[in-house]
Amino acid sequence: MFIDKIYKLGSIFLLMKKRGALEISFGMIFSIILIIIFLSAAFYAITKFIGLQRTIQIESFLRDFQDDVDKMWKSSQGSQNLVYTIPTKINAVCFKYDEFQNLEFNSKEIINGKMIEHIDIAKTTKNESPLCIQNVKGKISLTIVKEYGETLVTVER
Repeated sequence: MFIDKIYKLGSIFLLMKKRGALEISFGMIFSIILIIIFLSAAFYAITKFIGLQRTIQIESFLRDFQDDVDKMWKSSQGSQNLVYTIPTKINAVCFKYDEFQNLEFNSKEIINGKMIEHIDIAKTTKNESPLCIQNVKGKISLTIVKEYGETLVTVER
């Protein structure tokens, strides 16, 4: 009987001791909140950097393509196969007749196109309008051509 009372008292003491162990101090709660805030800020920064990388890839493609068209336009004639790297979120690069832009991107997101100078868009889109070049694993391959006596460059697949 005495041993049973001691056992019950020991059990109660053990339960009280466990309940005390579950209490978390204010410093620990504050530390957990700070860790959550820092992790959230890190994920936000990473997603912004990835978006910036995609924007830079698109702008780099537009600049390089315009430079290549300008080089071909300045020559008397020629043909050049070109491969460009673009983000995989872009399904295709399309050439069409438009007053404001003759190059546009086919993607789920809205991405601004550009007016590429020195392109004969009527001849480029003669057989297919718009002329779309598919993105294959982040790369597009196209050919720019200028025949002798022509004043503008045409784009082909």
